[in-house]
This record gives sequence, C-alpha cells and structure tokens, in this order.
Amino acid sequence: MAKASLPVEKAEEVEHVEAFRGYFKVGRYFFRHSLYRGGESPVISREVFERGHAAGVLPYDPQRDEVVLIRQFRAGTYVAGRRPPWNWEVVAGILEEGETPEHLVHREAIEEANLEILELLPMHSLMVSPGASSETCVLYLGRVDARAAGGVFGLASEGEDILVTVVSFTEARAMLDRGEIDNAIAVVALQWLALHRDEVRRRWR
Repeated sequence: MAKASLPVEKAEEVEHVEAFRGYFKVGRYFFRHSLYRGGESPVISREVFERGHAAGVLPYDPQRDEVVLIRQFRAGTYVAGRRPPWNWEVVAGILEEGETPEHLVHREAIEEANLEILELLPMHSLMVSPGASSETCVLYLGRVDARAAGGVFGLASEGEDILVTVVSFTEARAMLDRGEIDNAIAVVALQWLALHRDEVRRRWR
C-alpha cells in the first residue's frame, strides 16, 4: 500500500511562558506554521496542559482469555458530568525522570493491581489529547496469570482506591459495545486486542 503523500509541514516555536504551576502545569506557547495552501500562518497562541508522559498496560491471560481491568474515581470524569464518575481503565502511570515505559508498567502493575507482568507486547504510542495536552502514552499488552487477580489496591499516600476486576475478553468487548468503558486508553487497548487476539494467543500459548 502506497504511503500517503503530504505537503511540506513546518512549525516554529516563537515564545513560551509558564502560565500556571500546581500539581500539574500549563504552558502558554506561541507558534507559527506552514499552511497547506502555501505561505505561513500568523503567530498563534495556545495554552498546553503539561502533565508529563505516561505508559499503560492491558493485562491479558491468553490461556483463560481474560483481561484485568481497574476502576477508580476520576476528577475529570466528575467535572465532565459523567455519572458515576468512576472509570474502567488499564494499568497506567506517569513516567518518572529517567524511567523507561517498560519499567513503569511493571511497577504500576504491582502498585495498582498486585500483578506480575510476565511478558510485554508493544501496542501503540499515542497522543492522548493533542489539541490541549502534550501528554503521550506508550501502550502495551501484558501477559499475566489472572487466576489470583482481583481485590482493592493502590497507594494510600497518593489517595488511590483501585478496584481490580477480571473479566472474560467476550465480556470486555460487550462492555465496550454498551459504552461502559469510555476511558480512551482502555478503548484503544481493547480494540487492539480484538484485532490481534488470535495472533497473541498463538504466540503466548
């Protein structure tokens, strides 16, 4: 299949100032960029939410054909008006300085779900919300033994109260179809598994 042909795309940062710093930070950036019809844009200003960079893993037991999902309260979900303001999610976290995505997902799997990841398969490297945030997420499928999975975990020091639940892949797909899973990273991970499940099960049999 031929790769899509694109015109020249160039962008330049003109200025950057810190607009806000708290638990997270917001930068105010000034850019100019090339235009598809030729020429250059005027300088545009955009505020960018700078949360850091993330990695996540969907734990999957190929022998039992089960996934492990976590559920927790999310402030953004509450503010968006979703009720109840709890989300089904995959295990994920923000990279610490010098940490690799692989190390992070192994660490977070233990902290959030008391799970050992036995093997990783890379899925995607995503922009989470590129119109407003610089956050990226490196996403993996993680092979686990789900027989003993389940319970409530998380770090009390970080205010975490995380429900860990094992569901069959069939039920996870049904939850997607019913709109019960609306966390974007979890949706992407489960859709990836739906596309590659037979291949993964052959590889991890």
